[in-house]
Amino acid sequence: METKKYCLACNKKLEGRPDKKFCDPYCKSAWHYQKTKEGAAGFYAKVDRQLKTNRRILKSFNKAGKATVRADILKQHGFDPNFFTHYWKNSKKEVYLFVYEFGFLTRYENGKKKYVLVTWQNYMEKT
Repeated sequence: METKKYCLACNKKLEGRPDKKFCDPYCKSAWHYQKTKEGAAGFYAKVDRQLKTNRRILKSFNKAGKATVRADILKQHGFDPNFFTHYWKNSKKEVYLFVYEFGFLTRYENGKKKYVLVTWQNYMEKT
């Protein structure tokens, strides 16, 4: 009695060698790519992608070095404040979160959540 084998990627019936796992190179590549995305490398890629997105958004809204933008506008563009690279605390104990060289501080004005956007300055390294 012979057991039937099926492609791991597309579930087509396999013919040929008994140890065959995929019907063609495309299915083999697609299956391995999907498996890689689900593992630790996939997590790294997700975090890296979001950091790059956050940096691009902060850069586009902060042309002059300092700006104030409503939080919902940034979120509409894909900004996620949970992804940042480092933080800086000023003398007033306010914590600025940075995505590489672009930072933001959460503020509430008139009941609306806003972000004060800044660019990293040399004096910030000294504290």
